[in-house]
Amino acid sequence: MPRQSPQPKFDLVVFGEFFSDMIFYQLPRRPLFGEESKTDSFLVAPGGGLSTTAIAASRLGTATGIITRVGADAKFLPTWNEIVHEKLDITACEFRKDLPTALTVCVAYKNDRMMVTHEPINRRLEDLLDSEAVQRKLSQTRHVHLACALHRPAKWLPVLRGLRERGITVSADFGWNPDISVNQLISIVRHCDFIFPNEREARAVTGTTSARRALEKLQEWVRVPVVKLGTKGALLMADGKVYQQPGLHLPMVDATGAGDAFNGGFLHAFLHGSDWDDCLRAGNICGSLAATQPGGSKGLPEIKEFNRQMAALRRA
Repeated sequence: MPRQSPQPKFDLVVFGEFFSDMIFYQLPRRPLFGEESKTDSFLVAPGGGLSTTAIAASRLGTATGIITRVGADAKFLPTWNEIVHEKLDITACEFRKDLPTALTVCVAYKNDRMMVTHEPINRRLEDLLDSEAVQRKLSQTRHVHLACALHRPAKWLPVLRGLRERGITVSADFGWNPDISVNQLISIVRHCDFIFPNEREARAVTGTTSARRALEKLQEWVRVPVVKLGTKGALLMADGKVYQQPGLHLPMVDATGAGDAFNGGFLHAFLHGSDWDDCLRAGNICGSLAATQPGGSKGLPEIKEFNRQMAALRRA
């Protein structure tokens, strides 16, 4: 991997999977197999952890690039055009002529949701790490966030070691993947400065029964583990001390992408020198506001609204 440039081009580079999301929300009742459900509320939006995390940080003023793989159809998709409109750097992204861009159909009912996804294009996404353009882009940032399942540890470990040697901080939101053993997962996240599981994922990975116990176990593997608690906010542990901040009390329309929005807000605050409490507040602001609109990115704040919410939380 090339050496990190003296003045990095980016604050943040997000590596992960891109999806076009078709979102049906405000359904009159919970949908059932064998029935047709109808709603007047529908949205097409960029989806996945890569999109929402990157847009959240970029809107707040963090210089952000992405690395992903899309189909040749992407240039005709309003979802990909929205990525370009958000001024995210898309150099080093791979455009495949033989496969369509990944697509997810999401059905949201009250505070729950289900999704069906078509994503052959995302198989072996980590092969992008072999690209010289990708390696160069990773070396031009202050922080790398991994918004994808961490398959094939042997592929990730040399890259993560190289980033750490160059002083580039690393975070990951990998979800819960039973196809990867806990030991394989640990071998990867030991090279991360942050991980962002939700409470269910944290308890599943650690085999514990509470968010607090999961957090304590996770710090054996990661410098600063963060556990997201949904509407209850989030907590983290740093140097043996637990920090916790509550969520915002706002009406929820669609929780899709709220956790990824949290990641973008948290990383923006971290990269701008905030303390741990403000990092949690920043994540909660972005996550809570994202959930007030359908899709992960539609409700994300601009900097003026973000600052207003931050001031209110600090006074509380």
